[in-house]
Amino acid sequence: MASRIRKTFLLAMVVLLVSITMIACTGGSSSPAATDDPPPASGTPKTDDAGTAAPETEPAGLPTSGGKYDPPVTITTVKRLAGAAEFKNGETAEDNVHYRWAKDALGIEIKNLWSVKDTNGAYATKLKLALSSNEEMPDVLFASGAEAQMLIDSGKFMEVGELFDKYAGDTWKKAMNEDPTVWYEFTRDGKRYGIPNLDYDYNNDPVLWVRADWMRKLNLGEPTNLDEYEKMLDAFANGDPDGDGQKNTFGVSTGLKSSYGDSFGLGWVFGAYGSMPSFWLKQDDGTIAYGSVLPQIKQGLQKLKDWVQKGYIPQEAGIWDASKAGSFMSAGSAGTFAGPYWSEAWPMGDLNKNNPDAELTTFTLPVGPDGKSMHYGRHPYNGALFINKDMKNPEIFFTYANYMFDNVADPKPGSEFENGWAKGYDWDIVDGEVTYDLTKIPGGGVRVFFYGLLDQGPRIPSQNVQALVKIAASGKPETPYEKIWGGFVPPIELESATDVWNSRQFSVKNAFTGGTTPTMESKWDYLSKLELETYSKIIFGNEPVDAFDAFVEEWYAQGGEEITKEVNDWYRSVAQ
Repeated sequence: MASRIRKTFLLAMVVLLVSITMIACTGGSSSPAATDDPPPASGTPKTDDAGTAAPETEPAGLPTSGGKYDPPVTITTVKRLAGAAEFKNGETAEDNVHYRWAKDALGIEIKNLWSVKDTNGAYATKLKLALSSNEEMPDVLFASGAEAQMLIDSGKFMEVGELFDKYAGDTWKKAMNEDPTVWYEFTRDGKRYGIPNLDYDYNNDPVLWVRADWMRKLNLGEPTNLDEYEKMLDAFANGDPDGDGQKNTFGVSTGLKSSYGDSFGLGWVFGAYGSMPSFWLKQDDGTIAYGSVLPQIKQGLQKLKDWVQKGYIPQEAGIWDASKAGSFMSAGSAGTFAGPYWSEAWPMGDLNKNNPDAELTTFTLPVGPDGKSMHYGRHPYNGALFINKDMKNPEIFFTYANYMFDNVADPKPGSEFENGWAKGYDWDIVDGEVTYDLTKIPGGGVRVFFYGLLDQGPRIPSQNVQALVKIAASGKPETPYEKIWGGFVPPIELESATDVWNSRQFSVKNAFTGGTTPTMESKWDYLSKLELETYSKIIFGNEPVDAFDAFVEEWYAQGGEEITKEVNDWYRSVAQ
């Protein structure tokens, strides 16, 4: 595929993935590691003559004819449009190819009460304003993070657990059961109030990105552990890998401005010693502890402090975000970078523009002295779908969602979704060949999955990375899903996705997804600031590593002890 389509699509995906990562870092969206393999496949859904799966049993309630409501029924919603969402042919969030399809194929007319491009938190802001001013709420809507908790608190939305058990189809249930803890964030007193909006697993797990051309020049091998990695850092910082005769390169570029535990940072270095900053971690005794205050953190602080003092990490990394760190790597100023399998598209998207001969490769993250490894992971969901208490026939939504999971999540050969969501939009036939190249589609292509009621469309958590790994191993996509993804994923991402899969046993997911506890309401901002300042002063400043001990004492004294109790109370309530 042309590099332009790769970059166009991957940048669109990155907008979503980065926002998801931010949600996960604010207290929700993480879970215990998923199983290594997906559950065994159940029976193949029945199909119509076109190869499209028909529901095995239609949801009870309003009568349908072959899965279609006649006359049509209406679902109202409010629409979050990702920043990368675009339209063509004069279409809008209110009138587009997917909404027309839903009415024609299912007899379901989707109407937006309002829609907003979700830049700078615009959707959350508008949703909070609508709630506070007691505006009319739609039948179904998506929310995440603090806004999801507000919807539950409002009392305007129904308990959905029994509805899901009754109406959800087998494909959707099977996908949800890959990680049952996805329900925890939206559970109160044993009742489920939000249907987790599933996302792909391992999408944000980091791998080690390395300048392969620099490795060859300096005769370096794969760094499998921290000692080998440190030798690589030293070579990149002091061995003049760019050949300009100046000491102007660094070992690693990273952004630590707002977190030491996200997917673009160096949380995995702490993980090599047995803890992860910013994560609530399950302990051997079954309790939950905050990783940032565990004793193992001191070794990670010492290691990063040493690397800064040796000139392996730029001093400015303490005030950089992921975007700036990626730009520094793209400028040819550093030799390694930790980030998700799609990081070559963002934030390192300009590497070859700046350095045409630059070459990247990826490896699994180096392990610690005792073979330990922990790295950032998150639960395979990015929020939840809420159903209004006043919706008279909620089964309508399940008719829609079941169809999407049965037919779009893993499309069947010969079905209307075999090549994508809509011909002439996200795929087309050009010169007799199917193309996913948005630049080749007449009138320009757009990603229709942004338009649906399921935020970013129906997703089976285990599906994406495993498909990329399979393509990497066989060299050829076989299923319709593999052909779609294989159509725009560059070779480096097949390599990096394989590294993600091969290190999945080290993926750590936040054990606490319960929103904000009572003490967090008043204390968490201060404690988070204290944590970030303490880490930064130790790593980049003159504070000794032993300053960590005083920080831990203050953290517990200033609310951390009570918060830990509240987190454990919550965990026991949902993990029964």
